[in-house]
Amino acid sequence: MIKKPFLVLTALALGISSAITPVTATAALPTSVNSQPIPSLAPMLEQVTPAVVSIAVEGKHVSKQRLPESFRYFFGPDFPSEQVQERPFRGLGSGVIVDAKKGYIVTNHHVIDGADKISVQLFDGREIDAKLIGSDGMSDIALLQIDKPENLTEVKLANSDKLRVGDFAVAIGNPFGLGQTVTSGIVSALGRSGLNIENFENFIQTDAAINSGNSGGALVNLNGELIGINTAIVGPNGGNVGIGFAIPSNMVKSLTDQILEFGQVKRGILGVQGGELTAELAKTFGYSTNHGAFVNQVMPDSSAEKAGLKAGDIITEVNGNPIRTFSELRAKIATMGAGKALTLGIIRDGKKQTVNVTLKAASENKVKADNLHPSLAGAEFTNTVAGDKVKGVKVSKLDERSIAARYGLQKGDIIIGLNRNKINNLGELRKALEAKPDVLAMEVKRGNNVLYLIIR
Repeated sequence: MIKKPFLVLTALALGISSAITPVTATAALPTSVNSQPIPSLAPMLEQVTPAVVSIAVEGKHVSKQRLPESFRYFFGPDFPSEQVQERPFRGLGSGVIVDAKKGYIVTNHHVIDGADKISVQLFDGREIDAKLIGSDGMSDIALLQIDKPENLTEVKLANSDKLRVGDFAVAIGNPFGLGQTVTSGIVSALGRSGLNIENFENFIQTDAAINSGNSGGALVNLNGELIGINTAIVGPNGGNVGIGFAIPSNMVKSLTDQILEFGQVKRGILGVQGGELTAELAKTFGYSTNHGAFVNQVMPDSSAEKAGLKAGDIITEVNGNPIRTFSELRAKIATMGAGKALTLGIIRDGKKQTVNVTLKAASENKVKADNLHPSLAGAEFTNTVAGDKVKGVKVSKLDERSIAARYGLQKGDIIIGLNRNKINNLGELRKALEAKPDVLAMEVKRGNNVLYLIIR
């Protein structure tokens, strides 16, 4: 099993190109048979393919190697204890335009992970630099944005909860750096997990050919709607064997909405521990099939306890959509977002019931401030939590030698305003910075005092 990386295969691409012999058509192909038009995906693809882009990244891999203690004995105590090496890298992947007006592009986290420069090549050949809005490594989703979006095409998102095994699926991406490529197949399975690919797994499995470089590309239905973001394959040496995986579109939408609103994924947590439902367990607890998530423990003071869930319950539905495994439940809950209200269908003592749950927040994620503004480099931000006295954006970490520190930011500061706009969370701060003001008049709560920092 291979986690699908992004690859640079220039030599391979050139080799493939030189080995292809052009074929010249000698006669026009028929457009119909027995007065019936020949089925074709071309009309749909003409509408969708402009929304799928190629992504090129550049960056540096930093590796640290601990040096023997004998070095310090010979060269003195000031000799460094480790050796740091930087290796430049380049990579290719794919992405999908989901908002043409604002220039938002969805791709995989592993495509852009560690990248210092991200370049997007559009279907019409234009190359535009992109910035990272936010990403989530645990679900392998990243959101990019290109400046001054013009003449872009976006793809409409389908409701992936309505997918069925056997539905047709079309994969669009940039395999091996060859350029945009389209393959077709069907939905082979749903709710795939346990693949040890990502932390939260709820994949669509498809036999549409997916190869290295397709990461972040589109999986669409026959209406040209996005049903998933291609992310991984199973196969020897990274080649396609008809087993590919995509992140469902509903999961993608939930994650990107959180990134835009809060500046990060505000992960929800239910507060149960459990496992897969076996046939024996199902029979013991009065359930006729083995589809569902078995709860063997409810955590104290959790959303689950407050909602009345009990050990021995079998969770079969989330908001009316069936749950096949505990891993699928875990992935759906984790990507729905803190504060989300939902309805769970359960089996208890052989009887169907429903319970209403409001998800609590998992531990807060951090956002590097230089992703928001270059003059804030060296700081890390989080949203404030319930224990903080005011709402805003907290400076959770700060390099004292950084640009942000030179402008006067300190660890523990809470940003409550920017250019006379109130700031309650990272999403509001990001939105205020999208206008690219020349001067940042940042209102900061520090201890019992409020002060302004002027940042240029």
